[in-house]
Amino acid sequence: MRPNRKPHRYNQGQTLSPWREALNQIIFGSETAAGRTFDILLIVAILLSIGVVMLDSVAHIQQRYANVLFRAEWAFTALFTLEYLLRLVCVRRPWLYIRSFFGIIDLLSILPAYLGLLLPGTGYMLTLRILRLLRIFRILKLSQYLDEANVLTVALANSFRKITVFLYAVLTLVVVFGALMYVVEGPQAGFTSIPKAVYWAIVTITTVGYGDIAPKTALGQLIASTIMIMGYGIIAVPTGIYSAELINSHNNRGLDNRACANCGAVGHDFDAAHCKYCGERIGA
Repeated sequence: MRPNRKPHRYNQGQTLSPWREALNQIIFGSETAAGRTFDILLIVAILLSIGVVMLDSVAHIQQRYANVLFRAEWAFTALFTLEYLLRLVCVRRPWLYIRSFFGIIDLLSILPAYLGLLLPGTGYMLTLRILRLLRIFRILKLSQYLDEANVLTVALANSFRKITVFLYAVLTLVVVFGALMYVVEGPQAGFTSIPKAVYWAIVTITTVGYGDIAPKTALGQLIASTIMIMGYGIIAVPTGIYSAELINSHNNRGLDNRACANCGAVGHDFDAAHCKYCGERIGA
């Protein structure tokens, strides 16, 4: 007899209670009036909180309105903390949401405030909250932008290995040329060490050219000219790789705004029956 198989792990998620299901549709969905209103209010709060952080960095404003800015910043932090906890409550598998892209962004939007209690200055990293505005494409039903963003993401993922190999080749070149320039020019021209020379090679091969270090000898200038010319050719390589993958990913179109009740993810294909991230049946 064939042994009994264990149920699929994605089917083991708990069923959401009615109030959690309704909360899930409000927080993660944007199809209902309540969900759309929640998202718009969230965007307004994000913009206001970023404005507070920016104003707090202006010396004369901070000196005059320090108490007001401090209270406003913590009020927004408390609000976003509550929202983050509610997001964990209204999904079947909170850990999947925590590990998701938006889950990480949501957590990073509140962590700097608490870290600022221990490490002064990290509170200004609250400007990371602006990344949460990426949800605006879903909220305003700009599905064509979501579609294009999905194509860009897929193309980037598909070209990752090729670009990694390319970057390794570039790293090899800058180390070799940096060491060569260290030998040719030496400390008297500013190439005081191989790491310093490698820094010069990176700046040169990327055609940035700060000009803080420059070769003095004829041989060194010849090597520098070679690196500059190579730089123009090198810049085109990752662009070509990525463009090719964009063409290959062009047919991955059609996204849906339905929120997965298991992990809270959106952006599924219109004909998808299951979540592409956790496998949960959509609308179950």
